Amino acid sequence: MKRLWSPWRSQYIESFIKKKNNEECIFCNAINEDINDEKSLKVLERSLCYVMLNLYPYNSGHVMVIPYRHISSFNQLNTSEMTEIMETTKLVLKALDLTMQPHGYNFGANLGKAAGAGIDEHIHFHVVPRWNGDTNFIPVLGEVKVISQDLLHTKKNLIEAFDKILKKGNE
Repeated sequence: MKRLWSPWRSQYIESFIKKKNNEECIFCNAINEDINDEKSLKVLERSLCYVMLNLYPYNSGHVMVIPYRHISSFNQLNTSEMTEIMETTKLVLKALDLTMQPHGYNFGANLGKAAGAGIDEHIHFHVVPRWNGDTNFIPVLGEVKVISQDLLHTKKNLIEAFDKILKKGNE
C-alpha cells in the first residue's frame, strides 16, 4: 500500500485541539448565524440540522450536515435527527447535482479523533463532490489542493438550488 502524506491536515486538526479549551464549539456558534451574512458558511437550515460549507474543503462544494444538538456520538442521535440528516443529505446531493454536476460523492463521518475528526465534540457528516480525474499532480507533488470555486460563489449557487428544489416540493 502506498501512502500519501498531507502534513497540512494534521496542523489543521491540531489547531482545533489547541482551541478546544479556549473556545466554544464552532458548529454551535454557527447555528445562530444568518445565511445571508457573507461571513457565514451556512447554506441551508432545517428543523433538526443545518448545512454549511467546509472552510477547509477537500473539493469545491464540500459541505457538512450538522445536527443542532451538541452531541459527539452517532449513538446519541435520535430517530428524528437521523431521518432528517439523511433527508437533508438527499437534498444536498440534488443541489450539488444541479449546481456542480459531480461524477460521484464521498459521504460519511469521522467518528472520534482517532478516525480523523477535526472537531469530534459535535458530530457532523461530510458530503464531498468528486469528479473523474480530480486528483492531479498538484496535491501529490506540491502538497496543495486546488479548490476551483470561491466559497461565496458556491454558497450563492447552493442557496439558489435549495430554494428551487424546495419550492418544487421534490425533496
